[in-house]
Amino acid sequence: MPRLERAEGAARVAFALRRIGGREETRLADLFQDGSANVRLPKVHDGSGPAAVFLNSAGGVTGGDHLTFEAHFKAGSTATVTTQAAERIYRRSEGVGRIDNRLIVEAGAKAHWLPQETIVFDGAGLRRRLDVDLLGDARLVAVESIVLGRTAMGEEVTAVDLADHWRVRRDGRLVYADALRLSGDSRAILSGGATGRGARAFASILVVASDAASQLDPARELIATLAADGIEAGASTFDGLLSIRCLALDGRRLRVIVEPLIETLTGRPLPRAWSI
Repeated sequence: MPRLERAEGAARVAFALRRIGGREETRLADLFQDGSANVRLPKVHDGSGPAAVFLNSAGGVTGGDHLTFEAHFKAGSTATVTTQAAERIYRRSEGVGRIDNRLIVEAGAKAHWLPQETIVFDGAGLRRRLDVDLLGDARLVAVESIVLGRTAMGEEVTAVDLADHWRVRRDGRLVYADALRLSGDSRAILSGGATGRGARAFASILVVASDAASQLDPARELIATLAADGIEAGASTFDGLLSIRCLALDGRRLRVIVEPLIETLTGRPLPRAWSI
């Protein structure tokens, strides 16, 4: 059997605080892109700081593909990193796709990691990591959302091999570790009351900041307002972290709760790419 061509790519951005015209502003400090991993830098006019949009020009990920994305938020900077569209993980003939994401957030910086959904198709395989290194009083708001199949088209994911790992460290100390593993028939795995209650879409939202606990009540109030048929969520706080889990029957319902939560936690509008 001939060896199939696979997509590979790496992209990174860095942001730094600069003094411009007597005031300090966050500006792009470094940009690198290679292979199918690309970066777009849209103009932002709402005062929320610059944004970088990562994209995969290969159009999706399948077995054997490997993408690496990195963002460095230098001391005192504030910026957002998002994606141009939902990433699609397609059926593979062999192997698994890999996506490695890494963030470095220096003291006084505010990092918003806000990629759009990852859509996982039947027969797909994915290994994904998010590694974050925070220094000093750095702040982070991060989200990852997964939708199993194009739910609006009635697609079912009956065979999947998915592993998603988060590791967050502050000054070298591990402060948050999370691992998700789905292997087999996702419908059966997520049908139980202790697993997903039939959910086909889910998201994790994490805030890491010294005052993260102060955002617990607003988050819970918003969840209580938005909770509806086919949507569930819960929030908890500990040791400078606020963790929120969201479950929904489909991707549309998931956005109903994820989007306002992100805006509340960041205090800013969603990246424009989310509405294009």
